Amino acid sequence: MGFWTLLEVACMPIFQVLIISVLGALMATEYWNLLPLDARKSINRIVFVVFTPALVFANVAKTITFGDIVSWWFMVVNIGLTFLVGGILGWIVVKIFKPKPYQEGVVIATVSSGNLGNLLLILVPAICNEDGNPFGDHSVCKTTGLAYVSFSMALGNFFIWTYSYQLIRTSSIRWKELQAAEEAEEASRRRNTDLDADEETHLLKGEDEEQAAIVVSETSVNHAIVAPDESNMPFSHKVLAFFRQILHELLAPPTVAAIVGFFVGAITVIKNIIIGDDAPLHVIEDSITQLGNGTIPCITLILGGNLIQGLRKPTIKVPTLLGMIIAKYVVLPAIGIGIVTGADKLGLLPSDSLFHFVLMLQFTLPPAMNIGTMTQLYDVGEAECSVIFLWMYLVAALALTVWSTIFMWILS
Repeated sequence: MGFWTLLEVACMPIFQVLIISVLGALMATEYWNLLPLDARKSINRIVFVVFTPALVFANVAKTITFGDIVSWWFMVVNIGLTFLVGGILGWIVVKIFKPKPYQEGVVIATVSSGNLGNLLLILVPAICNEDGNPFGDHSVCKTTGLAYVSFSMALGNFFIWTYSYQLIRTSSIRWKELQAAEEAEEASRRRNTDLDADEETHLLKGEDEEQAAIVVSETSVNHAIVAPDESNMPFSHKVLAFFRQILHELLAPPTVAAIVGFFVGAITVIKNIIIGDDAPLHVIEDSITQLGNGTIPCITLILGGNLIQGLRKPTIKVPTLLGMIIAKYVVLPAIGIGIVTGADKLGLLPSDSLFHFVLMLQFTLPPAMNIGTMTQLYDVGEAECSVIFLWMYLVAALALTVWSTIFMWILS
C-alpha cells in the first residue's frame, strides 16, 4: 500500500470533520445566527444525555460478546495505557508551558484521549480494502477489523467518560472558584478606592469579609465530593468520598450505556431478544441506532460553532499548542510501538497482526470529539478546545499517514 494512497485514506475522515466544522462555524456567525451560544448548549445537553449513550450502546451490544472480552483483554490494558501515558505527557506540557489554570484539564484530556471509534471506523476498513495490505483477505480483514474497532470504541467511551470527564469537571470547578475569588477581590478593590468613601470603608467590615469568604468557597462547598477538605478528614471518610466520586463518574449517561451494552452483548439470551434483524424486539435496536447516528454531526457542528469564538479571541498559546502536538503525534506513538512490541514478545497478544495494528493506532489518534461536549457542558475552555481541535485534526492527517506506514512496515 503506497504512501500517497495511505495519505488519501487518512485524510478522508479528517476532511469530513473539518468540512462539517466549517459549516458549524458559518451557522454560528451573526449573519446566519442558526447556532448561537444558547442553542449550542441546548444541543450539547441532548448529545450528552441521548445521542452519545445511544451510539455507545448500539455499537457495544451489537458487536461485543463475552468471548471477545476474554480473548481481547489486552486491549483494555492498552487503552488504559494510552490514557495513562498521554496524561503524563499532558501534565509535562502543562508544567513546561504553564497554560491558564482552567485550560490545564483541557490540555491533559486532549493529549491523553484519542478518537478511539469514529476515525478507526473509517480508517481500518479502508486499509483492509486496499490491495497489498499486510492483513490478508479483504472481507475477513474488514469484518475482523470492525469488531476490533467496535470494542475499541466501547472501551474508549468508558475511559473518556470517567477519566477525561473528571479532568474537565475539575477544571470547571477550579475556574468557577477562580472567577468567584476575582469577583470578590474586584468588589473589595472598588469599595476601597471609592473617592467618597470614609476611612471606615477602606477596610472590609466583618460582615463583608464573611460575605466574600462565602462567595469564594460556595463552589467548593457545592462540590465537596470532588474536592473534600482532607486535612481533618478521617481515613474511612476519605475512602468513602473516593468511592462516591467514582460512582458519580460511572453514572454519566454514556458510561451507563457502555456498561448496559456490555451486559446485553455478553448475555446471549438477552442479545438474541433485542439485537439482530430476526430478534423479536429488534425495533428497540433500530430506534437506538437512529438516535446514535445523530451524535457525530451534532458534536462536530458544535465544535465548529465554538471555533468562531476561539478565533476571535484566541487564548491558547502557540508554544502550548506545539507542545501538545509533539506529545500527541511524536512521543506517544513511539511509546505505543514499544508497549505493543513488548507485549507481543511476552506472549500477551493474539497472533493476528491486524489486532497489533489497531493497538498501535490507538496511541496515534487525534483527540476524542466528546471532549468538546464536556467543555460545553461545564462551560469551561470551549473556545480553546475548538482551536486545539482545529490544529490537532489538521496535523492528524499527516501523522496518521506516517505512523500507519511505519506500523504496517513493522508488522509485515
